[in-house]
Amino acid sequence: MAIPKWTDERTETLTSLAGDESPVTQATVASAAEELETTARSISSKLRKMGYEVELAATANKRTYTEAQETELADFVNDNSGRYTYAEIAAMVFDAAFSPKSIQGKLLSMELTSQVKPTVREAAARTYSEEEEATVLEMIGDGAFVEDIADALGKSINSIRGKALSLSRTHGISMPKQRESHAKAKIDALEALGDIASMTVEDIADAIGKTVRGVKTMLTHRNLLCSNYDGVKKAAQAAAKREAATA
Repeated sequence: MAIPKWTDERTETLTSLAGDESPVTQATVASAAEELETTARSISSKLRKMGYEVELAATANKRTYTEAQETELADFVNDNSGRYTYAEIAAMVFDAAFSPKSIQGKLLSMELTSQVKPTVREAAARTYSEEEEATVLEMIGDGAFVEDIADALGKSINSIRGKALSLSRTHGISMPKQRESHAKAKIDALEALGDIASMTVEDIADAIGKTVRGVKTMLTHRNLLCSNYDGVKKAAQAAAKREAATA
């Protein structure tokens, strides 16, 4: 699947679809991916670059449907291939206990989205008037914080970020700063261990909550070694294989 480029129009549509969700759920990511004809990974990456917090796929994949419900859902869409939209399926199955977005996310994980009737798309409404865009530009030029711009226009901070990102490409403006950052500090668990030369892969895996295979991958990518695994050597071998394959 060719990944389409992010135009101003597509960015605005994504901002509108994400709304004020925090974090943006994987169901919304899946819905946006379908709407914008791209991958869920592309949507998640774009949202994070725009300053949104996005639900981790691993968290979303935690079971919220019983096995019996999954079987019932799969049987329903397979028996009615292409007949119903996500909204219609949500209304007809499980007494509407799950939302259309939840149904979409579940069918995406079950690789059954091809069995669902496409939702008729409506033309994306303009989310900012010309006057509002002018206000955003003026306030950014005056050095206003993103919270102040959001308050002035009655919009969410994430919406202002998306609009500012769009305008930065056409008007060369800088992104407005946020007065209060609620971003959680990201701690690199591997770096936090310090000197790992005397540790085994298994020790590291236990310490940071990763699998042995995952730790080996991290060590290889970072050119690190521990007592029973040489990531430097493995990285060199991988590079040599890539060079041989392209020769």
